[in-house]
Amino acid sequence: MTDHLLDRPILAALTSSHANFARGGGGAWRYDPLISPFAAVENDDAQTLQSLTDLVAPGETIVMVRSEPIVAPPEMTVVSEARVVQMVAEKELATALDDRLVRLSAENDEEAHALATLTRPGPFAPHTMRMGKFWGVFEEGRLIAMAGERLRQPGWAEMSAVCVHPDQRGKGLARVLSTRVTADMQERGERPYLHCFDNNVGAITLYQTLGYEVRTTLNVMVARRS
Repeated sequence: MTDHLLDRPILAALTSSHANFARGGGGAWRYDPLISPFAAVENDDAQTLQSLTDLVAPGETIVMVRSEPIVAPPEMTVVSEARVVQMVAEKELATALDDRLVRLSAENDEEAHALATLTRPGPFAPHTMRMGKFWGVFEEGRLIAMAGERLRQPGWAEMSAVCVHPDQRGKGLARVLSTRVTADMQERGERPYLHCFDNNVGAITLYQTLGYEVRTTLNVMVARRS
């Protein structure tokens, strides 16, 4: 078993702060698929892995993240594997007072999902915004940038879905949004962290300027049930 709560961030979230979104039990859990494709197992024995498969519909895809090598559940095909850095906020940020920032709600689900599908900031389902507070920036009624909260564990909260429409990049929107989300978490007494593909140098550099530091590197597996 790993030592740090965030070495298995999905498992830790589903068995604590996000238990209300969890499906499964007995060592295998997943989020409601409309909330997130994330899933996790407590161990890699055959029975537990089969229990996870049983939670996944044929043709459906799940995403697993942890520090140890990930074992694909039976009857599931590995779609992709990658490595992400896990970064933790190491300094306090002041709330970004910017009139452009708008608190997103369920009414924005469709356009938020469309922006995430276009920009691919990471797993984002139709109702991912139920996981926490999200902020967006609009231009002429169109959502052009957003960021928000995803995984949560006792004392910790993950910033995620930081994305900007391709034709709006270079305006500092990711920085403003990231600052606001980080400050919100800190004001609640939670410690912010995030995940970023280990080859995304630009994003890693941005987060470092905001006071985030790399804690560790994790494995990511995307798998689909046949």
